[in-house]
Amino acid sequence: MPAYNYWDTEIKYLKKVGPKRAEILTEETGIRTFRDLLHFFPRKYIDKSHIYRISELQEGLPQATLTGKIVSVKLIKGGRARRFTAKFRDESGEMELVWFKGVSWIQDIVKPGMNLILFGHPGFYGGKPQMAHPEMELLQPDGSQLHNRPIVPQYPGTEKLQKYGMESRAIRDMVHQMLEGRPGDILENIPPEILNEYSLIPRAEAFTNIHFPDSFEQLTSAKRRLVFEELFFFQLMLAEKKAVIQPQNEAFPFPTVGEKFNRFYHEFLPFQMTNAQKKVLKQIRADLGKSVQMNRLIQGDVGSGKTIVAFLSCLIAIDNDFQAAVMAPTEILAEQHFRSFHAFANPIGVNIALLTGSTKKSERDQLLLELRNGFIHILIGTHALIEDRVEFMNLGFTVVDEQHKFGVLQRAALWAKGKKHPHNMVMTATPIPRTLGMTVYGDLEVSVINELPPGRTPVKTIWRTERTRLEVFGKVRRELQKGRQAYFVYPLVEESEKLDYLAVTAGHEAISKVYPEYRVGIVHGRQKSADKEYEMRKFKEGHYHIMVATTVIEVGVDVPNATVMVIENAERFGLSQLHQLRGRVGRGAAESFCYVMAGKKLSADARKRLGIMVDTNDGFKIAEEDMRLRGPGDFLGTRQSGLPEFRLANILEDHDLLVQARTAAFQLVAKDPNLEDRNHKATRAFFGRYMKNAGGLGSVL
Repeated sequence: MPAYNYWDTEIKYLKKVGPKRAEILTEETGIRTFRDLLHFFPRKYIDKSHIYRISELQEGLPQATLTGKIVSVKLIKGGRARRFTAKFRDESGEMELVWFKGVSWIQDIVKPGMNLILFGHPGFYGGKPQMAHPEMELLQPDGSQLHNRPIVPQYPGTEKLQKYGMESRAIRDMVHQMLEGRPGDILENIPPEILNEYSLIPRAEAFTNIHFPDSFEQLTSAKRRLVFEELFFFQLMLAEKKAVIQPQNEAFPFPTVGEKFNRFYHEFLPFQMTNAQKKVLKQIRADLGKSVQMNRLIQGDVGSGKTIVAFLSCLIAIDNDFQAAVMAPTEILAEQHFRSFHAFANPIGVNIALLTGSTKKSERDQLLLELRNGFIHILIGTHALIEDRVEFMNLGFTVVDEQHKFGVLQRAALWAKGKKHPHNMVMTATPIPRTLGMTVYGDLEVSVINELPPGRTPVKTIWRTERTRLEVFGKVRRELQKGRQAYFVYPLVEESEKLDYLAVTAGHEAISKVYPEYRVGIVHGRQKSADKEYEMRKFKEGHYHIMVATTVIEVGVDVPNATVMVIENAERFGLSQLHQLRGRVGRGAAESFCYVMAGKKLSADARKRLGIMVDTNDGFKIAEEDMRLRGPGDFLGTRQSGLPEFRLANILEDHDLLVQARTAAFQLVAKDPNLEDRNHKATRAFFGRYMKNAGGLGSVL
């Protein structure tokens, strides 16, 4: 029978809580046990460390703490309105306390002769100091005030909690009661050598001081310790996965760089590769020679040439008698990869196929047969690749594009189609800030392609308003007259009365009238895949001069002749999305332009986003700023990304601690992979519970 754990006690057994209040607490905050309450951290702290004298109070002082005695009280009745007043005195003078609400309750509590500590907003009435509805606590002879300590924690609250008397004051009482005499039950979980190296206070002390600090120095040390702990155990999970689990992912080695790779590289490479591309390819070749699964993230800005690196990597697999699969999150992106790979593969006799939800049954049946017998060397597609019917003869290499848009189970389902773990490459055109990369992709090897191919000119970005629309139309016309093509991007498919901004359907009609001599296409998310593909093919082939679109062109659309883009209502788009859209132009050698059209009344964030777009084309700088503006969760845009939900840690603000925690975790696993050392016994036990609860620190103690 497992030993009783104090922290597993249900919150209803805490004095003055009971079943009903416990139910409300769980409903509003998720607090079910003492452990949950311990991890219910204050949202802010009120500084009451300075005790004012009444004579020191001045107009405009936001808050003040005072100590003194009630010398008299008075109930004032005035028709339906009542108020209760008290004369409060310290050694420097007197002031009036007044209550307009809760009069019946207050007059039963506040009595002459009471020694109190008060906190509130001081004001002046008739030139005399006054405080309305102050926070009060009896002044204890030993100075042990709970609610008027030098630093008072304020807990998150809701209207319902307040209604049931569980505002911040009540939560403080509950936490204090729970902690009283029990800090010894809070066991240490970080090895002593790490505590010493990074000057971290003990865990029990940290929990006590984050709830009831006596000084801001104590509070800082407590937060630092607990933030480090959150980051450390998440990094420990990544370190273990990288050092212990991944090496068990046995893969077939690819010892040969053979005929197809060399022939394509030396005879059919369509452009000279950058040094960054060559460096990344060299890293991949080294990984593929091992009998352990490669798991490498390829980061590259828009147009940096990730596709050719992926294709060459697939050729290494093919030269070693294996097949490759490329999985993309959308049909448009899968189709774009198929066109690119097909153009590369055609001269060297490599067979490419495309499988999406739109593939006709007759084509699908033939394709699946050719895949099983090994005729198809590279299969490109969407989630359709992981369907049960899809069987490879010998899958050895996978490419997952925009990994954060796929779940863990989807990636595992693709890998399961190999006889052993296929080598895996992850590509993203959304540059991931370094800090975020250490959390989301901390278990992957990371390669960065940070050069643009030769001949690419950075896109010039111009911010314009409705007042200068004719100027923008004129610039687009001049580009069209040179034989170039243009995009107009809109945020909605249909007009919305609620969100009063332009829609793509109305935009298509308007642009057709502005440029009657040019052919205008339209593509948006509500079209069937075949219709989208038809429209984009017509644009790529030059049949359409202008493409009016929504964000379906954000990734995977490559039309080198398109040199100008107009983004309508640009303030409605996120920063990384704007950058991705801009990347649809500037894909050839000609100078290209991106006009971000915005309204006059912009929020401060919108102004900042557009300013950043104008100032830089560096996708990594843009990603950092975007994450700063939106926060890590919104930046990735999906819960299945693997980004943990930290209670205290902020990977933007706590970057230095993240680096330290990562270093500590990876060094620990390198030294003691299974945490078998006697000094690591407590860490191993805690980590086991942590992993069982899917990385939730609030679920273990």
